[in-house]
Amino acid sequence: MKKSPRSSQRDVSSSNSQQDHVVSKSMVQDQEKRSRLYQFIRRITISCTAFGSKSEREAPEPDESFGNKNSNQIHSNSSGLSSGSRNKGSSRQPNSFSSVAESASGEVYGSLNFTLQDIRKATKNFSQNNVIGDGGFGTVYKGQLKDGTVVAIKRAKKDLYDKRSAQEFKSEVLAYSKIEHLNLVKFYGYLEHPEEKIIVVEYVDNGTLFDLLHGNRGLVLELAERLDIAIDIAHAITYLHSYNDPPIIHRDIKASNILITEKLRAKVADFGLARFVPDGADVTHISTQIKGTAGYLDPEYMKSYQLTEKSDVYSFGIVLVELVTGRHPIEPFKGIKERITTRWAMNKLRDGMPVLAMDPRLNRSPTSIKVIQKVLELAKQCTGPVRQSRPAMKNCVDALWAIRKEFKEGTQLNYSASHRSVDLRENEARQIRQESLGIVGETYSFMSA
Repeated sequence: MKKSPRSSQRDVSSSNSQQDHVVSKSMVQDQEKRSRLYQFIRRITISCTAFGSKSEREAPEPDESFGNKNSNQIHSNSSGLSSGSRNKGSSRQPNSFSSVAESASGEVYGSLNFTLQDIRKATKNFSQNNVIGDGGFGTVYKGQLKDGTVVAIKRAKKDLYDKRSAQEFKSEVLAYSKIEHLNLVKFYGYLEHPEEKIIVVEYVDNGTLFDLLHGNRGLVLELAERLDIAIDIAHAITYLHSYNDPPIIHRDIKASNILITEKLRAKVADFGLARFVPDGADVTHISTQIKGTAGYLDPEYMKSYQLTEKSDVYSFGIVLVELVTGRHPIEPFKGIKERITTRWAMNKLRDGMPVLAMDPRLNRSPTSIKVIQKVLELAKQCTGPVRQSRPAMKNCVDALWAIRKEFKEGTQLNYSASHRSVDLRENEARQIRQESLGIVGETYSFMSA
């Protein structure tokens, strides 16, 4: 039996109505997802900022205090994290934050998609054989995702699921989502599950600057390589301070947070303590509790609870001293005069003997000694007691490039001079041999006896 035209029209109308209902429902779901995303980011931003200005300087956060047992922390040793981003100087918004509802299901959306089950499989159910680092925040595992990507998986300790660790986790996720630079670790995504807090970044197997300077790997970084590493670190911090939107203060610049690639290039990692700097010409600092690592902490920040970009500059100065001396910032088993490495090195610089502060594993030459002196002079500026006297990171980059250029030119001159002296000695020896044999010139005609 054929349907009447009116019946056909009703069927078509009903079908269209159902399609419209599906589309409308999909749009509502998209709007709800965007709303949850916006509220999640807003909550993170609010929880990560406490600002001070010229007109009003806030007191330290009430739930944080100076001098507690965690004030010297010591965030996780990020060995095994790395970056491969090549878009230098660019800034990006998060690829996609998962909402609270989506996080509860164990899903994450970023440059890579994965679930908690994927993470468990990638790490062989968080096997101890896959552990590549351990620290205050948690454990770092090496893993391979289902698409073949090798990653480093940072897993929070379950006994640290408190307000402090939750804020640090959110700070790190938000910071990673807004950065993209050659000398910063590349972020793949995160997972916030009722039972797990996980951050996934690119993996590198060459360890940290701390490992190379103080480990027993048998590899000694040459002075030129150390200068390149210093320049890479300076570029990364400059990007965070001057080219990222909003600017970011890392707050934990140290050797164990500097990852080194196989080509001996540096990438800054671990943004768990990072803070965002708000817009506003009147903003002078961020009022916050003291966090960082003993030996690298800015003394003025420790006294005032006021965090600025110059606190990162101070920490960078300590890393410079560590690079040229090969010593830890604090040497507890040294004599009292050598216990604080920066103070000891600056005393040698003041006495006109920077060579005595030079890492004994480095080759000594007039050029290398001059470089050590200039790097220590820059470190002295960076670690000045008053933040206003410290240079901006842009100026540090310029100074290091000039030092690197001078070292390269000096090394080439020394190389050419040494080869000329070798040629002269060989010519003199040849002439002596020819005269002793009675050979004249290149014709080998003998002189009469």
